[in-house]
Amino acid sequence: MTLLERYMEFVKTDISERIGYITLNRPDKRNALNFQFVTELKESFAAFSEDPTVKVIVLKAEGAVFCAGADLEYLQQLQNNTYEENLVDSTHLMELYKLIYTLKKVVIAQVNGHALAGGCGLVSVCDFAFSIPEASFGYTESRIGFIPAIVMGFLVRKIGESNARHMLLSGNVIKAQDAQKFGILDTIVESDDELSEAVTEFAQHLIIHNSAMSMELTKKMLAEIQDMPLQKALDYAAQMNAKARNTEDCKRGIAAFLNKENVKW
Repeated sequence: MTLLERYMEFVKTDISERIGYITLNRPDKRNALNFQFVTELKESFAAFSEDPTVKVIVLKAEGAVFCAGADLEYLQQLQNNTYEENLVDSTHLMELYKLIYTLKKVVIAQVNGHALAGGCGLVSVCDFAFSIPEASFGYTESRIGFIPAIVMGFLVRKIGESNARHMLLSGNVIKAQDAQKFGILDTIVESDDELSEAVTEFAQHLIIHNSAMSMELTKKMLAEIQDMPLQKALDYAAQMNAKARNTEDCKRGIAAFLNKENVKW
């Protein structure tokens, strides 16, 4: 049974023109996350990662809210768990964020509404994020005596310590324009209809013009190089550079350029 044949309660998946769409589909609960929701997202991303018909992945949502973060009723139930049981649940969410961040295919967030707490975390671990102006973003965990722990390592990498401190410690909800200044968003699009069109157009640009192998290796390096000492990072970069030169994609791309031909990726 394939991913698309298996019933999922909270996630919808679809493939169109080499784009794999993963849709948060719990609008009645503002797409709030629980264990099953996270499981379905992990399975969807893992399946599309290995699907040769998918080159770029788009994460989007049904309803007026992109994702409100953790399901608070579910979180309340977890307070009766042991530390070990809660660690299993926390690790489950961490694995989803890490999977998206390190996935070998580019992931674009299509944000049609508010993205708060864990929902803002989902946006932050994507490679690109497009949003409408009305969407708000924030890590509001401190407002309920909780902490934005799991996203922290990814967020500091993405927007720097100063901006991360502002978002994580203040608990403030910011507008899309400020989220763009902080580096969480790449592009703001005026309407929901234009948002879908803009994301599709950008995804197709990546699909048509970029080698899948090149994007995969670049993402791998971005995830790994930041924690390396300078010389180790440079040695690693030299090794990856040498490795890339002998790949079929590099040979095809250079030959096409020299022959003034369009390479089909």
